[in-house]
Amino acid sequence: MQLHPLVRDRLDQIERVEMTTHESAIRIIDKTGPLHNPADRDHCLQYMTAIGLIHGRLTADHYEDAAAADPRIDALRATMRVVEDRQYSLDYLDPEKRSIANAVQVFFRDGSSTPRVEVHYPIGHRRRRAEGIPVLREKAQAAFAAHFGAAKAGALMDLFADRTRLEAMPVRDFAAQFVK
Repeated sequence: MQLHPLVRDRLDQIERVEMTTHESAIRIIDKTGPLHNPADRDHCLQYMTAIGLIHGRLTADHYEDAAAADPRIDALRATMRVVEDRQYSLDYLDPEKRSIANAVQVFFRDGSSTPRVEVHYPIGHRRRRAEGIPVLREKAQAAFAAHFGAAKAGALMDLFADRTRLEAMPVRDFAAQFVK
């Protein structure tokens, strides 16, 4: 996503995309070939990276068939090479670190390239909790509003903001909050 502004107008000029990650990611989400459904796409490092490069963001809608039909995605996936960084693998398994490091660099046909962008702890990681909570709240607000409307979304957000009230609420009353 950080590289999106540097590549969005040059997608057709990309020669290759180099991704560096840890062994577990390679074993679990390094996928080539056809992706048949949202679950396949959600578990494909190349798909997620292509979406980030093309759109600059990654949402649940990007995993759906309509978004996946964009031919630029598979064209980009075909240029991707995934390699292991042994230190990333060690840091992933280290209980003191539990790093989820990845790096991406894009190379163009004219010989130029983007900087190599490396992230050791993505926004959802426990080490970035302070940054992640506001993002999570925004996502919850948007999801509630899309499903229930603005007023009900506000009431749900107020409920989750009041830990004492939430913990005291009987389960049946909590579940009733999600009935449309």
